[in-house]
Amino acid sequence: MTKALPVPGSPSDGAPVPAVEDTAQQVPPAGRSRRPRGGGAWSRYASALRTPKGMAAAVLLVLLVAVAVLAPVIFPGGYDQQARGALQGPSGGHWLGTDEFGRDILVRTVYGLRTDLSLILTAVPVSLVIGTLLGLSGYLSKPLGAVTQRILDIILGFPGLILGIMIVLVIGTGWLALFMAIVIAGLPGFGRMARGGLLSEQQREYVLAARVLGVKRSTIMVRHILPNVVDPLLVQASVFMVVAIFIEAGLSIVGLGINPPNPSLGAMLNVGARYVQSLPSYVIGPGAVLLLLALAFTLLSDALNQAATRR
Repeated sequence: MTKALPVPGSPSDGAPVPAVEDTAQQVPPAGRSRRPRGGGAWSRYASALRTPKGMAAAVLLVLLVAVAVLAPVIFPGGYDQQARGALQGPSGGHWLGTDEFGRDILVRTVYGLRTDLSLILTAVPVSLVIGTLLGLSGYLSKPLGAVTQRILDIILGFPGLILGIMIVLVIGTGWLALFMAIVIAGLPGFGRMARGGLLSEQQREYVLAARVLGVKRSTIMVRHILPNVVDPLLVQASVFMVVAIFIEAGLSIVGLGINPPNPSLGAMLNVGARYVQSLPSYVIGPGAVLLLLALAFTLLSDALNQAATRR
């Protein structure tokens, strides 16, 4: 009977058996997302600010925020100090003239910028956080996600200005009413964008691998999915800041904004429209600052969008 010859490389041949590659080592460990190691979020955002649009946006925002913060130092008399003449044209003492009560229009414009920035820089982040949580809630509970999406659809069915008017009529005029109007108006955009990112990311290999390894859903959402949907959310936040500016201006122009004598850019445009022929600077000053503020956030959103698409 013929004896079988050993196959080269087999155990009977005495040669070492090549090690089988451990496929388990290829599974990404829990807590690690699919972001490349060399492209951190902060480095991308810093590179966005080094672009021409980013630098222009940063310079404009720094100047506007600095003027608004230092308003009590630059104009220690306050925004309600009255001079002798009312509706006076621009002069050395009053660069934009005085309003119907003899108050300096430039001073009130700076304090109006302070009011608008306080609204935008608080309401938009709050709307971002709440909207993102509502959009991602479907990953933890499908019924909860379905309910939140229907709520966001209902909010989305109202135009921003109409929704703001309804909220102001219920709560009353003032800073808090404008804050709530901006927060609620921004929820559908952030929620739907977070929901779209969730539906895209939860089918990725790194999420499926984490689920196979037994990682909790809440941990997967916080440590895997959320870091990979934050870029479009930040771009949306910078875009919505421009919308928030015009929500405040629109509600103030129809008389549902900040209560007098507190100034805001929209409220000044509302009053200044009555005297635009006799005193154009009443409208030109607040309008120019409003446009600069919107331009700064528009440039910032473009720079962040370019950085997000390059990652």
